[in-house]
Amino acid sequence: MAEQDLELLEGTVSAVVYQNEENGYTILRLDVHGEEITAVGPIGGAAPGEYLSIRGRWTRHPSYGPQLKAESVERRLPQGLKEIYHYLSSGAVKGIGKSTARRVLEEFGEDALTVIEEEPERLTKIKGITLQRAEKISAAFRQQMGARRLMEFLTEHRLPLELAGPLRRLYGDMALEILRDNPYLLVGEEFQVEFSQADELALSLGVGHEDPLRLEAGLVFELAHNNLNNGHTFLPRRKLVEATGMLLEVDGALLEERLDALLERGEAEEEAVAGQQAVYLPALHDAEAFIAQRIGEMSRREPMPPGELDELVDRIQRRQGIVYAPQQRQAVALAASCQVMLLTGGPGTGKTTCLRGVLALFEHMGLETVLAAPTGRAAKRLGELCSTDASTIHRLLEAGFDPHTGRLAFAKNHCDPLKAEAVIVDETSMVDVPLMAALLDAMGDDCRLVLVGDPDQLPSVGPGSLFADLIRSGVVPTVRLTEIFRQAAQSAIVRSAHQINRGEVPELRRSDGDFFFLSRRDGQSVLDTVVDLCRRRLPERLGIPADQIQVLSPTRRRSTGTRALNQVLQQALNPPRADKGERRFGDWIFRAGDRVMQVRNNYDIPWREEHGTDAGMGMFNGDIGVIRSIQGEVITVDFDGKIVEYAPDMLGELEPAFAVTVHKAQGSEYRAVILAALDGAPMLMTRGVLYTAVTRARELFIIVGSREAVEQMVANNRQTRRYSGLRARLAEEC
Repeated sequence: MAEQDLELLEGTVSAVVYQNEENGYTILRLDVHGEEITAVGPIGGAAPGEYLSIRGRWTRHPSYGPQLKAESVERRLPQGLKEIYHYLSSGAVKGIGKSTARRVLEEFGEDALTVIEEEPERLTKIKGITLQRAEKISAAFRQQMGARRLMEFLTEHRLPLELAGPLRRLYGDMALEILRDNPYLLVGEEFQVEFSQADELALSLGVGHEDPLRLEAGLVFELAHNNLNNGHTFLPRRKLVEATGMLLEVDGALLEERLDALLERGEAEEEAVAGQQAVYLPALHDAEAFIAQRIGEMSRREPMPPGELDELVDRIQRRQGIVYAPQQRQAVALAASCQVMLLTGGPGTGKTTCLRGVLALFEHMGLETVLAAPTGRAAKRLGELCSTDASTIHRLLEAGFDPHTGRLAFAKNHCDPLKAEAVIVDETSMVDVPLMAALLDAMGDDCRLVLVGDPDQLPSVGPGSLFADLIRSGVVPTVRLTEIFRQAAQSAIVRSAHQINRGEVPELRRSDGDFFFLSRRDGQSVLDTVVDLCRRRLPERLGIPADQIQVLSPTRRRSTGTRALNQVLQQALNPPRADKGERRFGDWIFRAGDRVMQVRNNYDIPWREEHGTDAGMGMFNGDIGVIRSIQGEVITVDFDGKIVEYAPDMLGELEPAFAVTVHKAQGSEYRAVILAALDGAPMLMTRGVLYTAVTRARELFIIVGSREAVEQMVANNRQTRRYSGLRARLAEEC
């Protein structure tokens, strides 16, 4: 929003309605020349009696009316006896109530706040205040002043006020001093500030263009940025220095020197691997090396299979009422004699049948077996297919939020391992290197591992090409299912997926079956057709309700991206109504009945079962739910029976999900899928994206767009190279 679009209001805080101590989100009443207005935003530490200058924009709450949403806040301590008394008597400073506030003012007058902060021993003049109590009062006041000054600093430098909460959580009362000393810490995953913004702050605070602090921060940023956004686990030294030199506009020789300093201090790791002089962040280096070492050991071990294995497999077949194809029988038998194995194959090749067989085998062997997948929807589908419980890998490992580091931590590890004797993981192509390392760390020495997936789907969002590297290494026992079974071959979805994978354009002229193409030449026609399919044609003609249809797009932007699709789909499928609560957040109006997605991992958010007594912590990126109600400041979302309440400061974790990107749909399966395929960036209009979209559909797949776009995607087999040393490490291990 432009500066001129913001309104500036100044006044005294008359009441604090709500305050989240974790992140500073506040709802308060501000007395502006005798008129009381409501202001909301990250105004941590606000207390009655203090004077605020709030710059923000007006929004309208459906229940509470107009509110000023703060973009920046300038604060002034209370002045004059009346303001100071109002401030102290409000309970803003722990240890001071109304009677104590009155006695403090009688003793020190307008110097009261200075005495509390700088000379707490003078408070002992007041009857009832011991030296110990005086020091506690002073400490509480200084803590509040630290929060105030940190927010003033953020406002002065045009940084988001939301940073105050995590900064104070990690660094406490020293947050401002630590931030002044190293502004580049804001680039870390806990804060996610753009490097350019942190760099601008550092330069404004006197950090030199060639200061070692700046050069080292740039090198670490390039490593972390490429790992996060491009899936690398390392960068070649030459590439790292070149990229950082372009970012900072400095000479490469200076960067070589600072890189050596980082390596000497252990803040980066360098190793010759995969034909490269590879530079890693320490955590990724350790994770990759640990996976190679552990998988290598497991691959060499050959546990004793049960006696009369062939007879046992026959018995499992009879119990399941099927006859395994040769490759399927091989997979089930291999699971009996290997500690780790890979099972791969495209749609219709019988991976589910194999999974059920392996599970039955492990049960016969008396192994305590757990099933897991990277996402909630994939775990739910895995459990349904195998008629047993399955969980996400994060929940299996009891992922949580470490308040000391602000990062993900797992309760299950080598100190407190899983009780499982066998672990089966589905959709392994989505698993990144850090998560696999955590899973292996939590498994006992004798625990078996079966990794299942389709390597032709999109790779993990996080660093590494784990599943593909494991397969290509040739080290891990692997069964590739290639036979498409007759029943599956009758599905045009299955046939088309395999055609796409071979680089062939699927048949787009067919008018029956489960795969359709509807030619549309412009963005508005695509949007209109998608809306009509979801609102009328599929529900009325095929009996598929809108909530069982998932609209996908390769891209978020452009005329047929998820942003445009979500706007028209919300209006068509969940229009405004007097009895539906609403809440605006950014450019989106959340409404009761909306389909929404959790878009980042939150290990600290509580959930409860809708019908039952179970409760837990943690929602994960990609979880999809429906807004059940919006009451006051709280949005309640139902994630397949798990009920989560979102306070206003948490709404950045939700996005509309009437339409999602193909990347976000990984690991999920839907009764019907509609793909809007008209235009997009070349890096998104790829064969892998189209293949992944098609394989998300269980009963019906429809492309709405242009033949040229489909042909472009099939022809574009571009696979961004990921720098990963896992394959080479595995070869060395074995």
